[in-house]
Amino acid sequence: MNFRLKAAGIAAIAGLAMTASATAETRVTYKSAKTTSSYYQMAVQIAEAMKAGSNGEIIVTVEESQGSVQNVMETRARGGDYVFTTPPVLVSLAQGGKAMFKDKGSPKFDEIRALFPIPSLTMHFVMSEESGVTDFAGMEGKTILLGKGSFGAREGEKYLKLFGLEGKVEIADVELSNAVPALKNGQIDGFVTAGSWPAPNVIEAAASTGVNVISLNDEQIAASKRTSLTIPAGTYAGQESDITTTSLPVVAYTTTAMSDDVAYALTRTYWEQKAKMGADAAWWNGVDAGLMSNITGKLHPGAIRYYKEAGFDLTDAQM
Repeated sequence: MNFRLKAAGIAAIAGLAMTASATAETRVTYKSAKTTSSYYQMAVQIAEAMKAGSNGEIIVTVEESQGSVQNVMETRARGGDYVFTTPPVLVSLAQGGKAMFKDKGSPKFDEIRALFPIPSLTMHFVMSEESGVTDFAGMEGKTILLGKGSFGAREGEKYLKLFGLEGKVEIADVELSNAVPALKNGQIDGFVTAGSWPAPNVIEAAASTGVNVISLNDEQIAASKRTSLTIPAGTYAGQESDITTTSLPVVAYTTTAMSDDVAYALTRTYWEQKAKMGADAAWWNGVDAGLMSNITGKLHPGAIRYYKEAGFDLTDAQM
């Protein structure tokens, strides 16, 4: 072969390789929740935000999940492209081999690292204005919808016991998806729901029939052993003051198998795109630097790099 032609061929191949490298996509799998959940919708929004914010260099594939425990368990078999959501308490239980993770431990659990907080599961105790109920004591003798099998239903039942209402309220046999129509027609006096705020069913109820969302006092929050959260005044129609309630923090995690550069890019793009996501879905507006304190375990080194650059205050435990 002619030397010049051979050299030109080598140069062309090298050029193609450089172009491919420059346009290489980072592909990530994001394990979230059931497709019917608001958290699945959030995952789709994050995927869109990552693609837009990285000019197409980060491609996120969203996977449905049956729950946070499954998300944690799958770290045992996943690689460096795996991102999942779960409450920090489940990561602590997994790393300690406790509760649902007893006898199911794995060294992989110790490699779990946080990236960023997402909207918390927020408790809403919603009572119709017509019921006149403005606190837990006033719920006595009323008909309440708790739903079935969800975190909100379990948590609502727990609170009724904690605050002396067990056996003193009538539990409605109605699906949570029918809460607003049941409230409108007087079938129930109130319902309990958990999810990101503002919650779509609470927005609908407040706008269509008028509601009081009950606040918890400091003693009640302490008894619940959950994280306090404030829903600002004006979030729902007719809400003239802040609502103090409880929440279960939720965080996006990966493992140390993910490269520092990818973790950095994911974290930076998330925070840079958060305001845009908030313009499309209000639940993102409840996420700010204050939620970083809900991350009780270690952050990924790549995420730490971003947070230091951006001036976030991190704890020793997160480092």
